[in-house]
This record gives sequence, structure tokens and C-alpha cells, in this order.
Amino acid sequence: MTGGESAPERVARIDALLPQTQCTRCGYEGCLPYAAAIAAGEAKINQCPPGGQATIEALAALLQVPVLTLNPVHGVESPARVAWIDEARCIGCARCLPPCPVDAIVGAPKFMHTVLADRCTGCELCLAPCPVDCIEMHPAPAAVNHPALNRRRFAAHVSRAETQAAERRRQLDAKKSMAARHTALP
Repeated sequence: MTGGESAPERVARIDALLPQTQCTRCGYEGCLPYAAAIAAGEAKINQCPPGGQATIEALAALLQVPVLTLNPVHGVESPARVAWIDEARCIGCARCLPPCPVDAIVGAPKFMHTVLADRCTGCELCLAPCPVDCIEMHPAPAAVNHPALNRRRFAAHVSRAETQAAERRRQLDAKKSMAARHTALP
């Protein structure tokens, strides 16, 4: 990397090499925070199981540092996988929807859910919240991972979640204001 490169440019170049699964297995909230930590020297280049050895080698070349092996603390490299929901066991609880970083799960409360396999990054974040263990990981269809598209989907997911949170705060503030007015009346 060039010495005259700005910090944001450096982070962007590192982020561009990451698989954009947004799985958090690296110890960070997503690929961009991990890229920022690498750029700042706070994280090593070998913490991304989905990217595996190929990503480690690409990062080492970019940063001109020695190639490392994947740190097993963060997981093991495996073939690409996608989530699959056993529709017969799905109870429609919708707990799998919020953690999906790319909105690859569709459904509504009290209705069966399904995974759009061509959007799923294989992050596995939907597994833990499922109370009936109806979500399994299956081999991914060929050429399912599209890092640039996954990055845009993640940004849209975060933006939507932030908008919903702001709306909930606005509604709560309005209720508090109304309650305060009612208690102030003689």
C-alpha cells in the first residue's frame, strides 16, 4: 500500500478484500469494522473464517505483511454455505429476521419463513435465535457470494434498522410527552 494513502482509503481497500458475510466471527460487528481494525493495527489479518486462506493471502499482499494461517479461535474455513429453513418446523416467530445482515430471510410473524439462497451470506447469525432449531446450513449454490452486492444489502439493512429504531424512539417520546401533559393537568 502506498504511504500517501488516507486512512479511509486504506480501510476501503482492506474492506474490498473481505467476503462481506458480516458474520461477526472475526470479533467485530461486520467486515468494515474489521477492516478498520486491521488498518489501525488493532486486528490481525487471519480472523476471517469465511474468507479463509485466500483472503488472508490477499490481505498480506495488500498490506505487505507476512501470510498467517487462519486463527482457529475465530472458526475454521469451510465451503460456502447458506441457511435453509425447514418450513414444516418453522413456527413463524420471526426471531431470525432481525439478525440477518442482508435481509435474506423473508416472512412475517406467525407465518412460515424462507431463505433467499442467492442473498444468504452464510453468516449463521439466524441459527441461535431460532427457538425450534428449524434452520440448517446447506452447501451454497455455485457463485452465490457477491461481496459488493452483500455490502450494499448490509448497508440497506443497517439503514432500515436505524430508521425503525428512530421511529420507535419518536413514538416513545410522544407517549412520554402526552403522559407528562396529562399528569400536569389540574
